[in-house]
Formats: sequence, structure tokens, C-alpha cells
Amino acid sequence: MAWIKRNLLFFIGGVVALLLLGAAGFYNYTSWSRNSEMLDKLKEIYAALNALNDPQSNPGNDKVNKIDQAKDQTKQLQDWLTKSKDWFAPIPPIPHSTPADPLTSENFSAALRRTIDQLQHEAQAANVQIAPDYGFSFEAERSLVKFSPGSPDLLAEQIGEVKTITEIMFGAGVNEFDGIQRVRVASEDSTGPQGDYINDQSVTNDQAVVTPYVVAFQSFGPEIAKVYAGFAGSPHCFIIKSINILPTTGNSPAVTMNTPPDMGLRGMGMANVAGGVPAKGGLTTVLQEKLLRVSLEVEIIKLQSKN
Repeated sequence: MAWIKRNLLFFIGGVVALLLLGAAGFYNYTSWSRNSEMLDKLKEIYAALNALNDPQSNPGNDKVNKIDQAKDQTKQLQDWLTKSKDWFAPIPPIPHSTPADPLTSENFSAALRRTIDQLQHEAQAANVQIAPDYGFSFEAERSLVKFSPGSPDLLAEQIGEVKTITEIMFGAGVNEFDGIQRVRVASEDSTGPQGDYINDQSVTNDQAVVTPYVVAFQSFGPEIAKVYAGFAGSPHCFIIKSINILPTTGNSPAVTMNTPPDMGLRGMGMANVAGGVPAKGGLTTVLQEKLLRVSLEVEIIKLQSKN
């Protein structure tokens, strides 16, 4: 006990570090084990198909029918692809549209206002503080009725993603949701508070689209762990790129810990804050948890549609 009192900042920093390491470990192990299992199966199927496609091979004989084997391996590959998509469930745009019922400026404008109002009520129900009349990064668009051609579809996709991320924060019970930032996708994004946006852009290849977001919130350590669990348990594919944590008040030093890039985290910062105050009955409270300010960089992986 005497050693703890003399090294209180160091001790509390270690406790917070262990808590966040556990949360990060759970998130990364969940994703790694799931991906490892699928990768092993894919390698097995690919090796079999590669052997069957060997130019020196033949259709087989009366005992081995390589054509049937190829059909079986192809079916296994299709089944694997179908199963893997369960972890890449697309986030529905708001509102949803179809070629037969295309999205109009008026429909999107009404849906945007409804969604912002819904998120404000959800924050209140979850006892999460937000800025008064917060627009969830759509301040530039929330009062518009007409949009430039193509903008409603791009913005509808984003409001669906913003809603999904924000509801993970509310579900974790963070104390205060400071805001979310998104990439600019429409001409309307050139106006409004520039703090609503990040300067990055989505990255697209033949397989997927990767879209970044930055979320800022305030909470205690257990709620940060719940945020990790929320992303890990989501049917949508989220990758936490970085998390930075600082104390909300005081001059306590921040402790920064880096994790390997292949763990899905570029770096994770954490703060240690001390507080030894007398409790009733003469006992001393060694740990008094303080509020932490968190900035989270998260990416959404969206598989490309194959027509």
C-alpha cells in the first residue's frame, strides 16, 4: 500500500493501460480468429482448384473424375464467399432507394432531418450529452431542400453510416458525444462548419471501398471497452485505425502505447489520473476514475457489388 501511494500516477496508468489492452485484445482477437478461419478455408479451396487447373492434368479416369471435383471445389468457394459476406453486411442508406424508385432531393432532405432528430432523441434516452441541436456532421445539408445532381445518393449512404457509428457510441453509454467527422462527398460539403469533415477520402479498388470516419467522445475506461465490443460485434466490417486518449482536466501526463500495425491499431494513447480521497469509515480510496477524452479513427470496409 505504501508503494502504491508513492507511485500513484504510475500505478493508475498501468491499471488503465491493462483495461484498454484487454478491450483492444478482445476486438483484435475476434477479428483475427474470424479472418484466420476463413483464410485457411480459402487457401484449401484455392490449392485444390489450382491443382485441377494444371495444364498437364486430365479429366481423370474411371476412379477419379476431376470434372466433378472441380465442380465441388467451385461450390465450396461460392459457399465460402457467401459466408464471408455475413461479416461485410452493407449499411443501408437513409433513405433507401431503388432504380424503380430513385432518390429525390425532397425525399433525402426529409429523411435527413428525421434521422438527425432521431439521433438527438436517442442520445437523450441513453443519457449521452451532445451539443445543443447537433447536426451529426450534416449541418450544411440539414436546412436544404434542393441538392446538386448525384449528391442525395452519396449523402444518403453517409447518413446511414454516421447513424450506425453513432448508435454504437450511444449503446456503449459514453458520457458525452463530442462529434463525428466524415469525408466530403458532395458540393454541398464545401459550406457549413469545416469541423464536420476530415481531409481524407474513401479508397476504392476492385474488391471494396474503404471509408474513414473520426469520432470524438468523453467517457470512463469501461465505456471505452464497450465501444470496442460494439464495433467487434457489429455485422458491418469496421477497422479501428487509431485511438488517442487524454484526461479531460488537470495536468496529469498522458501515457502513449503503440501496437503493431497488423493488430489493426496504429497507436493507442491513455491517460493516468490520480485521486486519493478519504472515504467513510476512515478508509482511503486509492483509485478514483476520471473522465477521459477520446478520439477514435475508424474505417468502414464495403464490398463492391458484382453485377
